Amino acid sequence: MTRTRQLCYNPIIEPRSHPLPSRYQNQDSVFARAFDILRAAIDQRAFPAACAAVTFGGQLVCLKSFGLLTYDAESASATPDTIFDLASLTKPIGTTTMAMILYDRGLLDLDLPVTSVVFEFLKDDPRREAVTFRMLLAHSSGLPAYEKLYLETTSKDELLAKAFATPLVADPGSRAEYSDIGFIILGVALERIARQGNDGDTLDHFCHREIFGPLGMVRTAFKPPLTWHPRCAPTQDDQSFRLRIIQGEVQDENASVLGGVAGHAGLFASAPDVSLFAETMLAGGRRIVRPETIALFTRREVSPPGTSRALGWDTPSSPSQSGKYFSAASYGHLGYTGTSLWIDPQRQLSVTLLTNRTWPDCSNQAIKEIRPAFHDAVLEALEQNR
Repeated sequence: MTRTRQLCYNPIIEPRSHPLPSRYQNQDSVFARAFDILRAAIDQRAFPAACAAVTFGGQLVCLKSFGLLTYDAESASATPDTIFDLASLTKPIGTTTMAMILYDRGLLDLDLPVTSVVFEFLKDDPRREAVTFRMLLAHSSGLPAYEKLYLETTSKDELLAKAFATPLVADPGSRAEYSDIGFIILGVALERIARQGNDGDTLDHFCHREIFGPLGMVRTAFKPPLTWHPRCAPTQDDQSFRLRIIQGEVQDENASVLGGVAGHAGLFASAPDVSLFAETMLAGGRRIVRPETIALFTRREVSPPGTSRALGWDTPSSPSQSGKYFSAASYGHLGYTGTSLWIDPQRQLSVTLLTNRTWPDCSNQAIKEIRPAFHDAVLEALEQNR
């Protein structure tokens, strides 16, 4: 038996009932074209596994899994309970929601300088004093998109020191540039703010206690326990850094050095759990955050000019990975491993698509064409079956 087959063994797991009212018994006929797009993508090796979930009008109208966990013919089949590495969906579902909760409690001032909480960020560039929490959330801090900090460090403390010292590449507030580095720093800052009210709080503990637990997201976690690993979709056969198959541990190398818990990546979840979170957002944040706070964080920022970013979220642009039908009030996010979530409050609609497109490596970019086509097919199906 090969190493891949051993790691991808997936025992039969009884699917849990979804807390949302469901009416997806006829999903195969309603969403036939959308499902065909995902099946064709698997045939073309855009990704080996996928799971889609759609909520509409407060009901779960689609929950469907496709493919195998890897391209090995003896690999386990994906199921609705397969757990995926969410990658950058960690930013809105975990880190940004933590920011919303702290904002609701009066603990987070969006226009507070980051240096007032993360003093290590104050280096020899006076521009850094102008970087605010709002800028980190809106990706307008002037920090670069990405740095391979893991190649220069061997511990969490070393990597954080490198992140805090990363030079700005633009004046704060002058342009929007998506930044993992900014969210690494944001995660640390939010932890420090949370500790003011609960000594020792960490990002993962806060999110479990304040978000995942109250919402019943029982298959969502940072650092999945070992018992979850067989049901996790593998993301990479890493032959350059960790020298092992990555299954049940975060694919992102910087997050790996940070111990699997970071503001930019590290969260794992099943598609039903992501749809539960989305429906909570559509329902005004019940049990976790105020509707007014959701409206504030999901509204497109007016600065810098031309940005598509909201606070911790993205909004549809042209062209958009959300396709051509999501309304201007929509918001969403993508994940590097092939995950996405888009939410349309005008339609009371959410579409979750989870894949492991980085298996066995990160070279395949076909997801960029598949996502918008899938979203368009889903919205066309809903329109035709109103």
